[in-house]
Amino acid sequence: MSMRKGIFGKTSNGEVAHIITIANNSGMSIEVTDYGATLVSVSVPDKEGRLSDVVLGYDDVTDYERNTAYLGATIGRIGNRIAKASFSIDGKEYFMDKNEGENVCHSGPHGYHGMLWQMELREEENMVAFHHVSPHLEQGIPGRFDVTVTYQLTDENEIRIHYSGCSDRDTIVNMTNHSYFNLAGHESGKLITGHEIWIDADAFTPVGEDLIPTGEIRPVEGTYMDFRTAKKIGRDIDAADEQLRIGGGYDHNFVLNHYDGTLRKVAEVFEEGSGRKLEVFTDLPGMQMYAGNFLGGGSVGKDGAVYRNRSGLALETQYFPDAVHHANFPQPFLKAGEPYDTTTVYRITVANR
Repeated sequence: MSMRKGIFGKTSNGEVAHIITIANNSGMSIEVTDYGATLVSVSVPDKEGRLSDVVLGYDDVTDYERNTAYLGATIGRIGNRIAKASFSIDGKEYFMDKNEGENVCHSGPHGYHGMLWQMELREEENMVAFHHVSPHLEQGIPGRFDVTVTYQLTDENEIRIHYSGCSDRDTIVNMTNHSYFNLAGHESGKLITGHEIWIDADAFTPVGEDLIPTGEIRPVEGTYMDFRTAKKIGRDIDAADEQLRIGGGYDHNFVLNHYDGTLRKVAEVFEEGSGRKLEVFTDLPGMQMYAGNFLGGGSVGKDGAVYRNRSGLALETQYFPDAVHHANFPQPFLKAGEPYDTTTVYRITVANR
């Protein structure tokens, strides 16, 4: 195991950003930056032992400042969408900055993805910790929220992302990671439509035209959202279906089975050419599957790679989008003084097939 620290450029206001490389004893390494507490790269061997970087990203911090797709970012304080950019706690209404029509997505223009975090290297644990103190009413959300996000790389090829924090007032918290995976390699030119995916979810939350959940929890049985048996992402993604039309493909929250607040496996992705397998573990009730339907436009990433629509797959563990307006959804409310504590694990290995 090893860790090293380097310079990742300067932000537009002259702040120096850093990049940390963490390697394990199994030939895998990751890079993270204190800008946005962002996962920049994940290099892992394929079935022939060849290394490839399997997440989308950029070469330096200036590109991340222009990052409209949230590549690799820590999202907070609230991930995903809230209708009308408003919510209530104890009868008091709060308003966030709108950035998607009348709604807010990923906490608006001043989310955690665009901030320089404090950083601490914990070499004995092969881990880096990022820390931020979010003032009361930052992003329009109540409570001074003291939050830490850690990335740890294990010898089992696990990227363990742990979120912990505490607020001095009742608040809402729904943090996630927005990495886009392409198990063939971010620079391969292959689309993720050829990846197979299994999701342990008997239901999903359908959305209206604005991508806000309607409040319904709909069984996946008989729909194109049924991934309980693994299938290629591209098999049905362009089917004549209202939900797929609204999202431009898959951009939906899955109601994960066996939710009890403990860590369990919820998804598995396989790419035949490389033989790589990605397993997702979380203790949260939902996961957004976003197939990168709007990544195109000639976006240039690391090493000159050109990202097209569906070049990457985001699997964002979460409380359900807009849960604050749907009492039948698990709620992201956090009481003053109570700990916020959640873990997501991405494990990448070669499949035995």
